[in-house]
Amino acid sequence: MSAKTVAVVGAGWSGLAAAVSACEAGHRVSVFEASRSLGGRARGLLDNDLYAAVGKSVPMDNGQHILIGAYRQTLEIMRTVGIDPDDLLLRQPLRLQFPDGSGIALPDWPAPWNFLAGVLLAKGWSWSDKFSLLGAVRQWKRKGFQCETFATVADLLAGINTEVVESLFNPLCISALNTPPHSASASIFLSVLQETLAASPSSRPNMPRPSDLLLPTVDLSALFPQAAADWLRDNGANVQLGARCEAPRWSAGKWHIRDQAFDAVIWATSAPHAIQAMGDYALTAPTNVATYLNRWLKPAQAIAYQAIATVYAFAPGLRLPQPMLALPSSPQAPAQFVFDRGQLGGPEGVLAFVVSASLGSREELQAQVLDQAHIQLEAFLNGQPLTALQTVVEKQATFSCTPRLVRPPQRVAPGFLACGDYIYAPFPATIEGAVRSGMMAALALEDVDGFHWKP
Repeated sequence: MSAKTVAVVGAGWSGLAAAVSACEAGHRVSVFEASRSLGGRARGLLDNDLYAAVGKSVPMDNGQHILIGAYRQTLEIMRTVGIDPDDLLLRQPLRLQFPDGSGIALPDWPAPWNFLAGVLLAKGWSWSDKFSLLGAVRQWKRKGFQCETFATVADLLAGINTEVVESLFNPLCISALNTPPHSASASIFLSVLQETLAASPSSRPNMPRPSDLLLPTVDLSALFPQAAADWLRDNGANVQLGARCEAPRWSAGKWHIRDQAFDAVIWATSAPHAIQAMGDYALTAPTNVATYLNRWLKPAQAIAYQAIATVYAFAPGLRLPQPMLALPSSPQAPAQFVFDRGQLGGPEGVLAFVVSASLGSREELQAQVLDQAHIQLEAFLNGQPLTALQTVVEKQATFSCTPRLVRPPQRVAPGFLACGDYIYAPFPATIEGAVRSGMMAALALEDVDGFHWKP
């Protein structure tokens, strides 16, 4: 492969994965990030106003993320930049249990016996519930985890007992796809289940099982992005923060960004920013360039988005029985999960409530979640008030994983590639999908050719 000058626009997980992979392949890489922080839509937040309420530093993120053992490429690229995942991720077998102890918890056994035992020992399920789940999983395996492209998750789960659907699959669907089951893609949901429940374990020693939960014990920027930027600089790449970019302009056989010429560009911003930039340039680009841009924009502009809200709250001395609990949710009690940040490297008593596919204003959500917490976590609060610290709402946090979702292609135009979780078709909006898309964009540099050009 001949070395190329490559611009990577966006220093989220996808862009940094692309930059690291391109640098490893011998390309000369420059990374441009518009903000002053690394990580994109999975980043740490700094807010000194919380210090007075809690009495110590509070590591916060723009949204609570869970990694799982099936995130093979994410774990691998963390190791590439010098991060040992075991140091920064709390590993535990899959647990989806509620405050009353009901739900499923897999034992620390080899697969598939861990799943079978977890189902048979699940609390709050009848034997009919358990056998309906095992029968459905057996049928999905027989069909290779494939289904009709038009099917929703609600369609897929129609034959499973209601208790299992409400306590296991609805929380899984909303957390993995960030889309309500009645409108979520069954085929994408089955891809997630196949990666977690049916994937073969790694042959490497001490590797997590695909279904294991990996809970960050540091803020998300410290989990990978900061180390990736340091690694890139140490390996000769140029990483610029606060460097906002317009869409690259093609001229004289090169793509131009911020008055610099590059052989290739990897565009790694969020989908809305990519659409804005490419749409603006398509209006003035040469005809052949505009044709490519408009072809890419057509599926990209059809993407719908879902919001995620995270409510951070505090009660002195509060400790949950587990680092993560599922919560019974409804329109009036919107949080689906709560995380005990005191067990994840943060101050004791700080909780993070996650509202996927959130609706309503920040103030409404915060009030509803606090009411929900006082009711559902009453046994752990012991009469203490729970005080809201901060509520973070990402209005376009993820794309909607609906049936027959058409993804934009990786190749925007000759010499111009896009990457991001919305590009990687087998997965919903996940860190693993973002990382894999970035690595694939770097691999595609081998086949990059520019437009034919004559001076």
